[in-house]
Amino acid sequence: MTCSTSRVMEVSSRKVFDTVESVLGPADYACPDVRLYNIDCLDAMRRLPAGIVNLTVTSPPYNIGKEYEDPLELDHYLDWCGQWIHEIHRLTTPTGAFWLNLGYVSKPGVARAIPIPYLLWNRTPFFLVQEVVWHYGAGVAARNSFSPRNEKFLWYVKDEKNYTFNLDDVRDPDVKYPNQKKNGKLKCNPLGKNPSDVWLFPKVTSGSDRASPERTEHPAQFPVAVIERISRACSNRGDVVLDPFMGSGTTALVNVQLGRPVLGFEQSNRYMEIAVRRLGAHSEEQRIAEAQETLFGSVEP
Repeated sequence: MTCSTSRVMEVSSRKVFDTVESVLGPADYACPDVRLYNIDCLDAMRRLPAGIVNLTVTSPPYNIGKEYEDPLELDHYLDWCGQWIHEIHRLTTPTGAFWLNLGYVSKPGVARAIPIPYLLWNRTPFFLVQEVVWHYGAGVAARNSFSPRNEKFLWYVKDEKNYTFNLDDVRDPDVKYPNQKKNGKLKCNPLGKNPSDVWLFPKVTSGSDRASPERTEHPAQFPVAVIERISRACSNRGDVVLDPFMGSGTTALVNVQLGRPVLGFEQSNRYMEIAVRRLGAHSEEQRIAEAQETLFGSVEP
């Protein structure tokens, strides 16, 4: 399937897509800025050449029995994670980054709910820059512990001294004293403050009377705002972004809007259809906007 969106892609990005298609064949969904494959990501990544991806943002199955996964024995699950993490590392450019979101898992006799990334500390060749806590507000109400309201994102880079970080692109304009000065100079950057490592973004909720506008049928959907902050901060326009566990396609949708070409893998036919539908809707919106601009011309401010 193809889309009608017309965009300008960097020459290097076009070469990446040409290389991917020469190895994996035509994508199951393709438009100028997107190549999505309905395929097992580990098999696909093993076949691709090194150093073609600038940023990976993903959330793999948590191994807790969700509808899209077959739970493995914990050590086997962690070994599997180690395999695809190593492939992402191999595919990442020297200045590239990898953002990993994983939830919690029970380990009998050890922990009721231990963050899965903590179990992977020795299974990744990346350098860990920081843990970011996503505080999402709504959630289950616990009886014998504090109610859980966060998930972890681990921000990894390939080179600890040379990586992309566009702070000005993600500054928080909500500054308490924006005009405060010291020695005649503003104490705060005019663009805003550096966001903390705790991000307050609402969860993508479900329910007939409280569903988020961006909600799809996928049971574990990323909020657009989270992916947008990650992509703006850790990639540049024209950089290739990978999501090997694409799910509902939020990573692809956000990065197409930001001018980042996207390569995605998704094994589930159902979730692939959701992602394609979302991208198709965006493509149609873009086509209509471009047609209106051609008809009426741009409006002067």
